[in-house]
Amino acid sequence: MTSTETGSRTSGRIGDSPLRPDGTLKVTGEFAYASDLWHDQMVWGVTLRSPHPHARIVAIDTGPALAVPGVWAVLTAADVPGENSVGLEHQDTPVLARDVVRYQGEPVALVAADHPETARRAAKKIVVTYEELPAVTDPRKALDPDAPQVQPGGNLVRHLKLHRGEEDQSAPVVVALDFEVGMQDQAFLGPESGLAVPAEDGGIDLYVATQWLHVDQRQVCRALGMGPDKVRLHLAGVGGAFGGREDLSMHVHACLLALHTGKPVKMSYSREESFFGHVHRHPAWLHYEFGAERDGTLVYAKADMLFDGGAYASSTPAVVGNGGTLGLGPYRIPSVRVDARGVYTNNPPCGAMRGFGCVQAAFAHEALMDELADTVGVDRVEIRARNGMREGDVNITGQLIDSAAPVAELIRTVRDLPLPPEPAGERDLRDLPGGVSNTTHGEGVVRGVGYAVTYKNVGFSEGFDDYSTARVRLQVTGGEPVATVQTAAAEVGQGLITVEQQIVRTELGVDRVVVAPKDTSVGSGGSTSASRQTYVTGGAVKAACEAVRASVLARAAGVLGRADLRLDGIKVVDAGGEVLADLVEVLGDDAVEETVEWRHRPTHPIDPETGQGDAHVQYAFSAHRAVVDVDVELGLVKVVALDTAQDVGKAINPDAVVGQIQGGSAQGMGLALMEEVVVRDGIVQNPSFTDYLIPTILDMPPMKIEVLEYADPHAPYGVRGVGEPPTISSGPAVAAAIRAATGRALRRVPIRPEHIVP
Repeated sequence: MTSTETGSRTSGRIGDSPLRPDGTLKVTGEFAYASDLWHDQMVWGVTLRSPHPHARIVAIDTGPALAVPGVWAVLTAADVPGENSVGLEHQDTPVLARDVVRYQGEPVALVAADHPETARRAAKKIVVTYEELPAVTDPRKALDPDAPQVQPGGNLVRHLKLHRGEEDQSAPVVVALDFEVGMQDQAFLGPESGLAVPAEDGGIDLYVATQWLHVDQRQVCRALGMGPDKVRLHLAGVGGAFGGREDLSMHVHACLLALHTGKPVKMSYSREESFFGHVHRHPAWLHYEFGAERDGTLVYAKADMLFDGGAYASSTPAVVGNGGTLGLGPYRIPSVRVDARGVYTNNPPCGAMRGFGCVQAAFAHEALMDELADTVGVDRVEIRARNGMREGDVNITGQLIDSAAPVAELIRTVRDLPLPPEPAGERDLRDLPGGVSNTTHGEGVVRGVGYAVTYKNVGFSEGFDDYSTARVRLQVTGGEPVATVQTAAAEVGQGLITVEQQIVRTELGVDRVVVAPKDTSVGSGGSTSASRQTYVTGGAVKAACEAVRASVLARAAGVLGRADLRLDGIKVVDAGGEVLADLVEVLGDDAVEETVEWRHRPTHPIDPETGQGDAHVQYAFSAHRAVVDVDVELGLVKVVALDTAQDVGKAINPDAVVGQIQGGSAQGMGLALMEEVVVRDGIVQNPSFTDYLIPTILDMPPMKIEVLEYADPHAPYGVRGVGEPPTISSGPAVAAAIRAATGRALRRVPIRPEHIVP
């Protein structure tokens, strides 16, 4: 176990915490985000969106918009030169709606003008005649035989069936519950933005904030009818992502307008448009049943899970896969029955968000573990430790857990952390729920403590070809060796640039490491999602460095006439450590460059009838303890402490690890207490940060963080993904603490005042 203190900031190698090269620029406001992109000759693009959740497009009259002075172009689906359908795995999402709109906010037309306000005014003048159609807005009714079809193939996106153990299992103790999870937004602070620049070769250069340059490129190529040599993507400054930038937003739209006008086109969403311009976390309806022995040992578990995917597929099939295969928590369960479904509705599309299917499930399985503990009279921490996975166990898909699974240690660690002191005497109003508004002076305030432990897969699953590409170049510049590393892996704020530098410094011993701009001129780095980049792109960078080192030593062997050589920093030494040459001398004026495509060990599709198989490459475990004060008369909640323990395998950058855990915990707490995109009859009620609330610095409590480092022998440096697990376990711990304080069941999140005081 390592402390969370700041590591060395000088060497910048594995295990240090060097200053981030983009950190100072970001905190001083000097960092260039995608919304800061500028070209002297650019015009502005704007999207016209549907006001209806489901309607037929009868006619579109663009004439009034074209008549506005300063307008360069007005485009509709008829102007899409390639395929008018894109998508991550299923190409079912129109670039622009042609005949039907399937959700409020679906793009219908585009305008380019010489000023953004001119473009907005012109877009409002486009006359679209709609014939409203019946909408499916309750996912629980989407599979009814008489429900309208959202997509031509029906409303079922995926049904995952997972059966293991005895078919009709029974147990002396049975507990069950229903749970509902609301729609959460990624709430990144940098709205969707980008700049498309037409090129002299007839192609296009797109500068955009994204999570996955090459999958974006593939979809843009499809829509434009161009090859990848003509469509070049460059990563612009990303103001947060959390899954919301995996799908396309303005990418194709800006390119269409740029190619049509022959001018650079900038598009930058308003905050309200951003709520319609990206996917959200799937709302979920969950029914769980646990059977156990009288001492609380689990015998069987059943789960019925329903995810609202909205109008298009996006990541719903994978979310259903994650939710189903991981949805019973990090517990040993001999017999399981899981049915997980994702459905189409005319609600906003849902897709990737931090935690990816596991967040929704964790609220249910952790609430049920508390109920089981109370029913059999076992402590809530000890029942988790008793049933928790251990290395050598198999999970519910039958996959062997072949590295550390410290469930018992994690949950006991957070239990044993010092609790915040109990309030005594008159309290500062700022320490009370609602106190800053002077709504209470402590009367009616009750304290509660809650626990949760969860696990999450790392990387892509079920046989997906998950890899990353890295190019490393070593040369002498200004009399000293300089390494340049290039990948297409997106830096979205998680600190990947720093990690890439740390790996190169560690492997090659050089101090000067340049990270090349992220673009599609190098092979794919995969998506910055699934907590995978340090593992997969880190593995690629490490492998490329090893290839460079081998080439350098081969060259040195030729110069020195001996083979027993190794690098020690920037020195070439023999087996005994005697310095034989300097790296600068060996390289001379030449450069050594290697490009490596690196993969982790393979995963496999699960059996479609049983859900059994080695679906995932790695698991990461975390636990939280939440302490809350609840005003049981007003229904107000203040989180007093949110403490956590997490196994990260190896902390490549300890400070960054702590930052990821803090940020992930805040998002989980937000879903438990306040974050919800409210949708009524397919219409979003709160597309703004005025009405969609996220935790602020006043809401976040102090956190005690314990980082465990049990190396995964299959991963580079033993790392485990860090970013997602804290989002999964923090929310259920907060919900459990509120239940402990109020005595109410609270089977829906976010928990609102009216749930506490009905």
